[in-house]
Amino acid sequence: MGRAPTAGNRVTAAAEGDVVVFLIGMRINRWRAVRHWLPVLTAMPRMLAELAGDDDSGLLGPRGLGGGPRTFTVVQYWESREKLLAYASDRNGQHRPAWAAFNRRVRAGGGAVGIWHETYIVPAGSYESVYVDMPPAGLGAAWGVEPVGRRGERAAQRLADGTGRGDAEHAPA
Repeated sequence: MGRAPTAGNRVTAAAEGDVVVFLIGMRINRWRAVRHWLPVLTAMPRMLAELAGDDDSGLLGPRGLGGGPRTFTVVQYWESREKLLAYASDRNGQHRPAWAAFNRRVRAGGGAVGIWHETYIVPAGSYESVYVDMPPAGLGAAWGVEPVGRRGERAAQRLADGTGRGDAEHAPA
């Protein structure tokens, strides 16, 4: 997956079934309130390291996004909704204590730091991707890739039916 691209290389994500996308971010609202926002900022790398060290966690791949000096966002691709929710509620994992500590900081910090998250369950056949002359990113990096022709040469073909297989053999007439 991390190889250098070759000219004319067109691939698509090899995802099967529903795709779970989890977006999570934070915003520093008051720079001087470092004791309130720094622990929130440093909690995410610990959670991602914990998930990366557990092959059964369900996290397929995270990607950090830039958002300016105040905002930090991570896109995560998960194997299933059940595995995402299991991690969120695991009493022995990093998430629960980080969430409890954040809630304490919110009460004490008067809005010094904010967090947000969004979860999307994308049904099979409702997503498509293409990666041309570059290493896979996003969904392709999380699920692996396969030649575009296996799912259809055009985006409309790759989105043609609910199976996630939009090529001529599987596309509706």
